[in-house]
Amino acid sequence: MFFNVLKAKDLVDLDEKKFDKNVLMTKDDSLLAIIALKKEEIIDTHTSVCDSAVYVIDGKIELHFDAEKFEVDKGEILMFKKDKEHKVVALKDSKFLLIKI
Repeated sequence: MFFNVLKAKDLVDLDEKKFDKNVLMTKDDSLLAIIALKKEEIIDTHTSVCDSAVYVIDGKIELHFDAEKFEVDKGEILMFKKDKEHKVVALKDSKFLLIKI
């Protein structure tokens, strides 16, 4: 077992990029990652093979599921089931934790 204290918002950087991702842990299909998106950038429609949650560290994102959309602001969490087709839109420069279990 290892212990490490990380500053999540410092693990990804948008200086010259529109998108950044830092995978912290993986096991089988599970994942823990920090993702950063510039305002108005989109992660195109996709599905996840695991139940998932996003926790917004900074900024604001919008998740689209079929005809529904949810705004997730700094400090908020959105959880959703596997195999739900969705896309992500950054409403502000944003950083979020992605948890797939």
